[in-house]
Amino acid sequence: MNIQFYGYNAFLIETGDKLLAIDPGALFFYWFRFTSLFPESKWQDITHIFITHGDPDHYWHADRVAKASNAPVIFNNTMLREVNGKLLALGPRARGVSFTTEFKSLRTLAVDETIEIDGMTVTGVKATHGELLIKIGPFTTIVKPGAEERIGWGSLGFDINVNGRRVLNLGDTLRHKEEWEKYIGPDVLMIPIGGKVAHNTMNEAEAIQAVKTLSPKHVIPCHYNCPGLFSKTLNPADDEQFKVEVEDLGIPCSIMHAGDELNL
Repeated sequence: MNIQFYGYNAFLIETGDKLLAIDPGALFFYWFRFTSLFPESKWQDITHIFITHGDPDHYWHADRVAKASNAPVIFNNTMLREVNGKLLALGPRARGVSFTTEFKSLRTLAVDETIEIDGMTVTGVKATHGELLIKIGPFTTIVKPGAEERIGWGSLGFDINVNGRRVLNLGDTLRHKEEWEKYIGPDVLMIPIGGKVAHNTMNEAEAIQAVKTLSPKHVIPCHYNCPGLFSKTLNPADDEQFKVEVEDLGIPCSIMHAGDELNL
């Protein structure tokens, strides 16, 4: 299994004849840009697309990648709605909660639901996006997920069983101790740690507690020190200290930067 990381929660997982893409989003308005996280040269080779939620850094280019690859899109059933007789997805670049996009091929699931697709089994994992603190100069605002608020829309983690290996990607989420106890022992855990300042995800200490619950064989921290707005590290975290604490538990931990690859 080859894992490629492109920042935020953007991963490509190559195994056998599959190239799985998790969260084909964009830079989060970094200096007014929404540049693709995945290189466009990779788009056409992707076989399956997983979306953890509808924020732009996770979802912005999903329809474009799907069109280039003809890959099915897999996401929470709340990302889909019937509009005028058509099944439409949350618009990747639409304003607010607006269902405007038709995907050629898609599969939906819910928390604790398992589907089979092309020889894989995929289970939806409980995820809850926390509030987001946005600071521009002297101005600060807090955006909380809600019925009319786009942030965190469709939040869902994925337990992906492919070619005899389990990859657990939690997306952007706060900690769920009891709900996650049924997902113990993944081969790879991709876990957000950047919630120290803007508590939209777990911070390092909370993520360590989640690692203790999940007992993975390998850990990859993600969604921290990301460029966004006018900052190179919108959600700061001490990844080296996190790595030390994970490895004190006897679990290997790989710090990956955008463009890094890991073979497991």
